[in-house]
Amino acid sequence: MAIADVTVIPIGTETPSVSSYVADIQRVLKKYQESGKIRFQLTPMNTIIEGELTDLFEVIRAMHEVPFEKGLMRVATNIRIDDRRDVKRKMEEKVRRVESQLNG
Repeated sequence: MAIADVTVIPIGTETPSVSSYVADIQRVLKKYQESGKIRFQLTPMNTIIEGELTDLFEVIRAMHEVPFEKGLMRVATNIRIDDRRDVKRKMEEKVRRVESQLNG
């Protein structure tokens, strides 16, 4: 199980707001989640996706394509992947482990 931190940056939008692009990307993610391939969490600055590495690459490509589908000609996507293979932990468990260190 891997976790990816993904930020899709549409370039050349008509306004500074990108919330409509983010909403369309979240709709794509919801379909993947409903199919059981991933879990995801929207944050104010990015989206965290959890799943098998091959599925994550498929999902990230689908995310990257959304602004192009809306007519843009340039998109930058930042990806950071945490792929730990000795232990399977969900994203919430990783946060709890750090919080336990703070509270312990």
